[in-house]
Amino acid sequence: MNFKLASSPHQHAHRDLGQVMKLVLFALIPGILMQTWFFGWGTIVQIMLAIITATVTEAAILELRKRDFEKALKDYSAMVTAILLAISIPPFAPWWVIVIGTFFAIAVVKQLYGGLGFNIFNPAMAAYVMLLVSFPVQMTQWLPPNNLAQYSHNFWDAVSAIFTQYSVEGFSLGQLQTDIDGVTMATPLDTVKTSLTQGFTYSEGLEHKIFDSVVSGLGVASSWISLAYLAGGLYLIKLKVINWHIPTSIIAGLFVCASVMSLVDSDLFPSNIFHLLNGSIIIGAFFIATDPVSAATTNKGRLIFGAAIGCWVYIIRTWGGYPDAIAFAVVIMNMAVPLIDYYTRPRTYGHPASGTKNTKGNQS
Repeated sequence: MNFKLASSPHQHAHRDLGQVMKLVLFALIPGILMQTWFFGWGTIVQIMLAIITATVTEAAILELRKRDFEKALKDYSAMVTAILLAISIPPFAPWWVIVIGTFFAIAVVKQLYGGLGFNIFNPAMAAYVMLLVSFPVQMTQWLPPNNLAQYSHNFWDAVSAIFTQYSVEGFSLGQLQTDIDGVTMATPLDTVKTSLTQGFTYSEGLEHKIFDSVVSGLGVASSWISLAYLAGGLYLIKLKVINWHIPTSIIAGLFVCASVMSLVDSDLFPSNIFHLLNGSIIIGAFFIATDPVSAATTNKGRLIFGAAIGCWVYIIRTWGGYPDAIAFAVVIMNMAVPLIDYYTRPRTYGHPASGTKNTKGNQS
């Protein structure tokens, strides 16, 4: 049986699940290329490990369940999950991190609940949360952009570092994490958050070399990567692969929260543009939260779902313990989807709206 996806009965652009997932994979290419350009080949190696793990895990479990795994693998859903997780973790994270995470995403979050269409959580983000909580050191070892790195690295250095934690020339992961001044580099979000906790203002935090004043204090690498994923996301909306409701409401929710708090105290709270172009909010809005299985199903529900994710991202980034928060926000709102759908689903003709009582009663 082939799954057919369409937005309504009069929509003639029917696509099966495999075609939809392939379009998502194509849309991810610009962001992956930009990520590789700035942070090296580690991203590609992680993607390769994730795809192999996802394919083997899905095939093995489906075989145990007496299902046609060859047909299931052709829908590319496992591959999309693998890639989304791989691009979310540090490029030089140890090989076993992505293997454990991908196995957890496919075996536990997806297949344990009955397979595609039955999982209540987004597999990639649930696995990311598990990895971050279980292995916080390995999940926060981000590299500086190539132009700020003290030591250059190629494809074989990436392979060696991922499997041995040393480059081909013998540089340790700690050395590869240092910038041109020999200081361990942090992400833009973490840099600003750390500066604020140390008593510096937002403007003073932007004086770090990871930022470029030409683009108003945005991390150059993070900004270009976000814009590349934005282009891919807009491509999916144009092709009607995803609806605009969730991405727009996520961005709007974060933008409004950041704008209000920045007006309250611009020295303490980063600007709205800083929040939008740093971190994983763009890829989360277009490629993760739009998962049709774990997201809200009605247009009104999608707006609520997305806006709540945007607000949760801001709350966790500002007052929580993690600089970026898209995974936590998505998982939290996945739990709220049944309630959102219950109160936003369209009223069936002749029946009261969901969540209301028929006060008229029956008259004879």
